[in-house]
Parts: sequence; C-alpha cells; structure tokens
Amino acid sequence: MSIEDRLIFLISKVCQKLIVNLQKAFSENGIEVTPIQVMLLFFLQKNDGSSLTQISQGLMLENPTVTGLIDRLEKLGYVKRSDHPNDRRVYLVHLTEKGKKVANRALPIVKKLNKEIKKGYSKEEIENFKMVLIGAFNKF
Repeated sequence: MSIEDRLIFLISKVCQKLIVNLQKAFSENGIEVTPIQVMLLFFLQKNDGSSLTQISQGLMLENPTVTGLIDRLEKLGYVKRSDHPNDRRVYLVHLTEKGKKVANRALPIVKKLNKEIKKGYSKEEIENFKMVLIGAFNKF
C-alpha cells in the first residue's frame, strides 16, 4: 500500500504537523496556550457565557475534555465560571480580559496558517477538501 492510500496515517501526520507549527508560532509570539485552548477562547469570543454542553457541542469535544480545558484556562486567568441563573447544576463560562487579549493575539497567527494551507489550491479544491474532512468526521 502506497503512502497516498494510507489516509489515517496521512491525516494523523498532517494534524501533528499543524499542531506543532501552530504551537511553535504561539510560543514565538509569547502566547502560552495550546491550539485547542485557543479554539475554546475563540469560541467564547463569539459565545461568551456558554455552558459546558454548549462549548462541547460547538467544539465537537467530549464534556470531560472541555472540563479539563476550562480548568486549565481558569487557573491561567483566561476564563471564569459563573452560576447559571436558573439551573444550579449548570455553570457558565466567560472570557476574561486576559483571555480576550490572548485570543486577539492568536487570531492573526491562525489566519496566517489557514491562508498558507489554502495556498496553491483553487476555491473548488478547498471546498471539496472541506467536504471530505467533514464527511470523514461525521463517519466517526
């Protein structure tokens, strides 16, 4: 089997390289959070005051994973929790000023990497690629 036919291997290697490159770019710019933590900060920029379930659904992650992310980000001062006004079992997650600053500093880095990924491909190729990725995600 040629390497081109080993989709799982190729996808995992691309993910590894993307994460390594993104983490390196963050570090070089004094951003001390992981790419997945940045995703959560980005989500909260648009959905401040979300519940754990809303964040999990929005990021397509399991609740325990999101809980760990929130715990770490709260210790760093990037997010804070508050009680839900109508449900004692639920807490809401808010972006702090410190979290907003980090998200704003990370955004151009993420945009630049996204632009680099698309370079050399037509819009149609990018749309087809996104459809394949979404289709693969939905199968699992």
